[in-house]
Amino acid sequence: MRDAFVAELTRLARRDPRLTLVVGDLGYGVIDDFANEMPEQFVNAGVAEQNMIGIAAGLAASGRRVFVYSIANFATLRCLEQIRNDLCYHQQDVSIVSVGAGVAYGTHGYTHHAVEDISALRSLPGLRILSPADPTEAAAAAAYCSMSRGPNYVRLGKNGEVRLHTADATLDLSQPLPLRQGSDVNILATGSIVEACLTAAELLSQSHDIECSVYSCPLVRPLDPTWLQDLDDRVPLVTVEEHFREGGFGSLVLEMSNDLRTGHAITRAGLNSSNFSLLGSQGYLRSQSNLDIDGIAKAVLSASAGVGRGINL
Repeated sequence: MRDAFVAELTRLARRDPRLTLVVGDLGYGVIDDFANEMPEQFVNAGVAEQNMIGIAAGLAASGRRVFVYSIANFATLRCLEQIRNDLCYHQQDVSIVSVGAGVAYGTHGYTHHAVEDISALRSLPGLRILSPADPTEAAAAAAYCSMSRGPNYVRLGKNGEVRLHTADATLDLSQPLPLRQGSDVNILATGSIVEACLTAAELLSQSHDIECSVYSCPLVRPLDPTWLQDLDDRVPLVTVEEHFREGGFGSLVLEMSNDLRTGHAITRAGLNSSNFSLLGSQGYLRSQSNLDIDGIAKAVLSASAGVGRGINL
C-alpha cells in the first residue's frame, strides 16, 4: 500500500514542482526514488517530528503542496499540538501520510501502534482523514490529497496488502466503495481490515447463507451523510476498523446515524483497548480483539440475528 502511494506521489511531483515530501528520517527504500530524482522537492527533517510539522507548515505557507511521511503514531500523537496549531488553525496544504495503521507494527509494542489516531484527529477543525484499504485506494488517496486544499491525514498499512480493486480503477473517494453486494447485512469498513471483511462475508455466505454487502470507506472524514441516509435501515449495519472502538470510525457512524435519525441497528467491531499491552503479529493482535475473520463473522452473525445490536461485541 505504501509503495503504491509513494509511486503515485512521485508521478504527481514530476508534474508539479510545488509538491514537496518531508520525512522524519525513515522510509528509505520506499522514498529513495523520489529523493534521488527530485532533491529540491525533498526534505529530511530528522528524528524531530514536531519540528517536521512546523517545517511542513512553513513550506505550505510559502506556496508548496507538502506531504509529510512517518510512522503513524510518531506523525500524529507526538505532534498533535503542531497539527492543531500550525496546520489546522491556518488550514495549510499539508498531508500527513502515516505508515503502520492499527497494529501493523505489532511486535514493536504499544509505542508503535496507531490505535487512537482517528479519535485524536477527527475533532480537529478542517482535517480530512483517509484510510485506504488497498494499493489502488492508496494511489487514489495520493491524487485526492494533491488536489485538495487544507490539511489531510492518510492512514496506510505496511504489510503487503492485496489489491481489492483493479490497478487502473477510477475511484470516487467521496463515497464508500462497494466491493460485495448482499441483502442481509451491510459491512462498512475502513483500512486494510476490509480484506478480512470480504473473506468473512464469503465464509458466512457458504456456511450460513447470509449475504453481506461490503463497503470500503477510504474517506473517513468527512463521511457523506446522504450515503448513510440511503442505506435501508431495516438491514443491520456492522462497522469494522483496526482502531480502538472508542471514538473511532464506528463511533463516527453512530454519531451520524443519531444526528440524522436514521434508525440503523449498528454494531461496532474494533480493537479492544484493554489489550493495549499485548505483543505479537498483526494477525495475532487482531484475533485477541475478535477482529480476525472468525471474529468479524461472529459479529455479523450476532447483528443478523438481532443480538447485540447497538452494543460492542
